[in-house]
Amino acid sequence: MAELLITFRETLEATLIVGILYTFISKTGKMHLKASIQGGVFAALAASVVFAIVFQVLLGGFSGRAEEIFEGTVMILAAVLLSTMIVWMARNKNVSESLENQASALMDSNKNVAQGLFVLAFLSVFREGIETVLFLYGIYIKDGGLSLVTSLTGVLIAIFLGYAIFIQGKKVPLKTFFNVTSILLIFVAAGLVAYGIHEFEEAGLIYYPGPIWDVNPVLNLDGSYPLLHEKGGIGVFAKGLFGWNGNPSAIEVMAYLLTLAGVSYMWSAASAEQATVTTDNTSMIENKCPTCFEEVDAKSTSSCSNCNTELDFS
Repeated sequence: MAELLITFRETLEATLIVGILYTFISKTGKMHLKASIQGGVFAALAASVVFAIVFQVLLGGFSGRAEEIFEGTVMILAAVLLSTMIVWMARNKNVSESLENQASALMDSNKNVAQGLFVLAFLSVFREGIETVLFLYGIYIKDGGLSLVTSLTGVLIAIFLGYAIFIQGKKVPLKTFFNVTSILLIFVAAGLVAYGIHEFEEAGLIYYPGPIWDVNPVLNLDGSYPLLHEKGGIGVFAKGLFGWNGNPSAIEVMAYLLTLAGVSYMWSAASAEQATVTTDNTSMIENKCPTCFEEVDAKSTSSCSNCNTELDFS
């Protein structure tokens, strides 16, 4: 389940980036630059695959204690990046305006616009690719595997939403999508931190006092797993989504709760800060498209001319 959240969120962000760039060049009447954006996207996808392969090869070079330290470090790093992404997205709602400003600056300069858009698309999408590889690898270590079907489902849902927004012009509640996935991803980040600590305990970097509870070794009389076992009906779901551990140490539980509380607080503060900015600029926000934030005349049009989103400011 966690891999679906990761692939959905990262693919949706990449899809929105590409869609915003497309609508910008369409609005400026320079659709011949579409090939540059497409080239940047495909190059970023290829680079992401290469990064994943190199990362896997690098992992294969470790064994024993070194492997445990490496895996623990990667999981902590993935949790930090995931938390940073969650808070950053809460604080920076107007990504569309930032991308358009960068693209506009390229067109106003004397530089090669096609090359500049290629680089902009490449860097924006490649960043999402790197994050996806690190996040999925962290989940792979924690859960002992990944579901390809679940991962691809997240990708397809995100692409479908992007199509609905930019091609069909549908009004999609992106704010709700991002808020719900952010809350769930905070639990994923906390689980990654806790399991990273577990790897450090296994490597002997952190003292391991033993578990404070242990429901994993116990099986029912019929040989089935208890519900809260990591392979039980509830446990397997809770482990994948919320980072449930059937036999954690006190340090792991503390790390989980501190991460959960800390990231939740930062996300809430960032969201409140953004809401304050929105309130202070009510006259401007009311006349902006909720999808791409393009300024619109709510009295004379029913849809955004930039992305075709149906408008309703009533």
